[in-house]
Amino acid sequence: MTKYSEFVGREIVTTRVLNAARDLVFTCFTTPEHLKEWWGPKGFSNTFHTCDPTPGGMWTFIMHGPDGRDYPNECRFLEVEPPGRIVLEHLGTTHYFLLTVTLDDFRGKTKITFRQLFDTAEECAKVKIFAAPANEENMDKLAAVLARL
Repeated sequence: MTKYSEFVGREIVTTRVLNAARDLVFTCFTTPEHLKEWWGPKGFSNTFHTCDPTPGGMWTFIMHGPDGRDYPNECRFLEVEPPGRIVLEHLGTTHYFLLTVTLDDFRGKTKITFRQLFDTAEECAKVKIFAAPANEENMDKLAAVLARL
């Protein structure tokens, strides 16, 4: 059995309490029309090619940066357990990681936790510089979408 201490240095954890019910947050994460509105840091937009949020389903998309650069992404959903858990692996040639998203009821709101697990502490350290602040921006965008709904 893997212990949490084995992940220290290999994991980026982002947590936020969102002013919405778990079902709605889960819907925003598994409905492509909502997901493309909030996924990615501030200033980024998305073009989705495939988004099948079922176990084994693929999610392929391009994140378009505010600087005009494109960032192709490919993910595979491993677990999709409504309304509280999503696990996917970020594939491709750069920055492989396992993303576990948990949604917990918190007094009528939702506590969302992103856990990005990398193969090595070195890879995590390289990515953490931009991924940790980007995750916070991601959560800001999700909160704005939830407020509109």
